[in-house]
Amino acid sequence: MMMDRLPSWNDGAAKRAIVDFVTRTTAEGGPDYVPAPDRVALFDNDGTLWVEQPMYTQLTFVLDDVRRLAPQHPEWASTEPFKSVLENDLVGLAAAGVPGVMKLLAATQCGMTTEEFNKTAGDWVEKARHPRFDRLYTQCVYQPMLELIDYLKANDFEVYIVTGGGVEFVRAWAQRVYGVPPRRVVGSSLKTKFELRDAGPALIRTPEINLVNDGPGKPVGIHEFIGKQPIAAFGNSDGDLEMLQWTAAGTGARLLLLVHHTDSEREYAYDAHSAFGMLSKALDEARSRGWIVVDMKRDWNTIFSSVSP
Repeated sequence: MMMDRLPSWNDGAAKRAIVDFVTRTTAEGGPDYVPAPDRVALFDNDGTLWVEQPMYTQLTFVLDDVRRLAPQHPEWASTEPFKSVLENDLVGLAAAGVPGVMKLLAATQCGMTTEEFNKTAGDWVEKARHPRFDRLYTQCVYQPMLELIDYLKANDFEVYIVTGGGVEFVRAWAQRVYGVPPRRVVGSSLKTKFELRDAGPALIRTPEINLVNDGPGKPVGIHEFIGKQPIAAFGNSDGDLEMLQWTAAGTGARLLLLVHHTDSEREYAYDAHSAFGMLSKALDEARSRGWIVVDMKRDWNTIFSSVSP
């Protein structure tokens, strides 16, 4: 009897489609065989690999800094997205989107070295707890998706995280939490500059946005930093639509999957009307094109990982 590599997935169309795709693309000599170097699989992060409600996790990372620095910036009281932060307006924050988050990052973290930021982000994620589940954010990762990452890696897929969040934020802990090395994380970024300091050479974070790796920016980031069209992509929101479209545009076997949050008891239920992780256009396209739509409540027998990374 073959070992079940996806035990947190209930038997159903989604699980069967995943196993069938991996089997076909790794069967040497078969019509859908893909050589190992071309087995590129992409995962969005927020809402696909870990919880993104009640707001993006990285957003909680910067809110305290904005409040702390606000007295030095009276103009923030009338400037978005700072105004929404200071007024605790989640709808306003959501409307600012990834570009808004990048503005917050630029305002609070420019001037730091990359090493300083890496330590700050790593220290934060070591102790930050989710407000509803009262567990570390690193314990709010989806066990079924961790199994999927491991299943793909065991079949010689190159797994990348392609996130709208800050690339350096995710790189600070991706290896420990997901088993994905920093070099395989593509995300939004600030520009950095080289400086010779008394302690030696350093890379300094500047307030200028380099890349917003969300929506149409995701295929651009994939091209610039990976250099290959993927054969599998996994997302959960309209911000992932272009990544899935770009993946689907290639020739040969393709696997496209959306995680639909339908479980209000074990996690959250949301889609078209969510302030964060809105899923509307991508869901319509997935259904019309036959992409896999994972019903979290029906398809997953386990939600969160029970082991802290």
